[in-house]
Amino acid sequence: MGEIVKRWRRFRNGTLPRLRNRMRQRMAPIVGALLGGYVRGSLWWLRLWPLEVSSAGMAFWARLFGPLWPLTKVARANLKAAFPEKSPQEIEKLVREVWANLGRLCAEFAHLDHIWDYDPKNPGKGRIEIGKTDFSHQLRDGKTALFFSAHTGNWEMCAICGAELDILDAVIYREPNNKKAAELIEEMRKGTMPDLIRTDRDAARDLIRRLGQGQHIGMLVDQYWTGGPKVKFFGRPTATNPTLAKLARHFDCPVYGWRVVRLPKGRFRVEFTEEVVMPRDAEGKIDVEGAMQAINDVIEGWVREHPAQWLWLHRRWR
Repeated sequence: MGEIVKRWRRFRNGTLPRLRNRMRQRMAPIVGALLGGYVRGSLWWLRLWPLEVSSAGMAFWARLFGPLWPLTKVARANLKAAFPEKSPQEIEKLVREVWANLGRLCAEFAHLDHIWDYDPKNPGKGRIEIGKTDFSHQLRDGKTALFFSAHTGNWEMCAICGAELDILDAVIYREPNNKKAAELIEEMRKGTMPDLIRTDRDAARDLIRRLGQGQHIGMLVDQYWTGGPKVKFFGRPTATNPTLAKLARHFDCPVYGWRVVRLPKGRFRVEFTEEVVMPRDAEGKIDVEGAMQAINDVIEGWVREHPAQWLWLHRRWR
C-alpha cells in the first residue's frame, strides 16, 4: 500500500504536470487559431450592421450577461470602495452600465476605420464634437509633448482623435497575448491611428528617439503597475506606471490629458486638459511621484464625472 501511495505522489508531482505542460504547448497553436478566428468572425459580423445598431445590440447583451462573469466581483468591489455612499442598487446599476460601455466599445472597434466624422466646418453635424477647451491647433508646434488618457469612454478613439487632429505622432500599447488576435487588432488600428509602439524591450529606446525629435507621444496610465510609485486614487493607495512622468522629467516637456466621452445617441465628445502642472523637486526637476499623483487626480475627476464609463473590471487596488 505504501509503495502505491509513493508512486501516485511521484506521478502527481512529476509526470502529471509534465503531461499537462506538453498538452498545453501542443494545444496552444490550435487554441490561438480558434480564438483569432472567433475575433475576426465577430468583427466581421459587427461590421455588417450600422454602427448605432451594432453598438446598441452589444450594449444590450453585455448589460444582460456581463454581470454573470467572475470579473464582475472585481468591478463590484472597486465601486463599493470608491463610492461607499452609494446604495447596493446604485452599485448594481453601475456594474451593468460598465459592461454596456465595454460592449459598445467592442462594437465600435469593428467600425474604427469610419467612426471619425468630425467636420470643422460643420462641428455639430456628425457624431463627434470637440470640447470647449479645444486648443489642438496650439499643439502643432513641433515641440516635445506627452499626452495621457485612461480606460474611460471609448479610449480607442483617443488615438484616432490624435491622428485626425494631427497632434499625436505615436501611442504606446500593450499587445494581446494571442498572436492571431494581436495581428488582427493591429491591422484594424493601422490607417486610423498614429504610429503604434508595443510595450516591449525596444520601446524605451524608440520613445527616447522620438521625443528627442520633438514628437508627441500618448499613453494610457490608469492601471496598476507592479513596483511603481504609490499614489492615492479615490483616497486609496495604489501603484502606478511612472513611465510618462520619467519621460517628462528627462525631456522637461509639457504634459496634457485627453479623453473621449461617450454621449447619448451614439455620439462622442473629445476633451483636452490644459497643461497639467508637474510638481518639481528641490533641483527644479519634475518629481516623478508627485507628477503621477497630479495625473491620477485628473483621471479620478474624469471617473467621478462618468463612473459608468471607466473600466472598473481591472484590479486597480491590490
